[in-house]
Amino acid sequence: MSRALSPAGRYLPSRIGQAVLVLWATYTVVFGILHLLPSDPVALLLAAGNVQVDELSPAQLATLKAEYGLDQPLYAQYFSQLWHSLHLDFGSSIALNLPVRQLLAEKLPSTLALGAAAITLALVLGVGIAYLAAFVRWAPAKVVLSRLPAVGVSMPQFFIGLLLIQVFAFSLGWFPATGSDGWRSLVLPAITMSIVNAAMLAQVLTRGLNDTLAEPYITTARAKGLSRTAIQLKHAFRNAALPALTLLGLLLGTTVTEAIVAETVFSRDGVGRLAQQAVLAQDVPLVQAIVVIAATVFVVINLIIDLIYPLLDPRIVHAARVS
Repeated sequence: MSRALSPAGRYLPSRIGQAVLVLWATYTVVFGILHLLPSDPVALLLAAGNVQVDELSPAQLATLKAEYGLDQPLYAQYFSQLWHSLHLDFGSSIALNLPVRQLLAEKLPSTLALGAAAITLALVLGVGIAYLAAFVRWAPAKVVLSRLPAVGVSMPQFFIGLLLIQVFAFSLGWFPATGSDGWRSLVLPAITMSIVNAAMLAQVLTRGLNDTLAEPYITTARAKGLSRTAIQLKHAFRNAALPALTLLGLLLGTTVTEAIVAETVFSRDGVGRLAQQAVLAQDVPLVQAIVVIAATVFVVINLIIDLIYPLLDPRIVHAARVS
């Protein structure tokens, strides 16, 4: 007789299956949208080399289409590109006439460094503000700390970037306004990306801490004589962190899309700015590769977050079994 899987044994395959399904759906939707655009890939390819379509003979056009697989039916192109994408082969950029894999390998480290710095700063600021808002007893300070995240969330990212450039680059001259050379060029873009994220984390975590601190078991912990620090760190923070952990996974997964604004404002070489240029040029292979990679990062990070949940709250596995 076969033994039924435990709730934990079913939880992991279920989450992995959902992740694979999301990636496949993302690839399919992106493929469909990009191939519905009113543009001719051959014309774009020739325009990158300053060549017009009418300058080539029908035979040359047919050869060019065959070289890029554009002479095949749409379904054949779909499965062919899907198979190559599974092997990390996204073809060549139409606008730049370079392998997409090479372009991503050159730009990805800069974006990863920017994203890591931004999310680390957002985590420190968000957790710090939320903890202080729940810990301090002086009413004016508590009000300011609890209202501060709302101000941060309401500020557009591009406005934050331009303001930082004006103050810290042009007025004070502490950091460069553009470029991607050295750690100093990383500071302002990282702050630009982190402020809104820190504000959202602080909002969610502050609400979670306030709700958790009102629970009966917190009253019991106080009655046992535990200090406020011990209650907040050992009891309240662990349960209040679950919604914030979900939000953190979303923020980590959207690093590439957020980098588009920051890298454009600060003229940094990275995947975000490359994506913006690819969209303007209707560079289908490059856009598709960037979207798929961004979706993969998003799905993998959220899968990791899902696997961390049962460690913080084992009831989640049992809830998954009931559902």
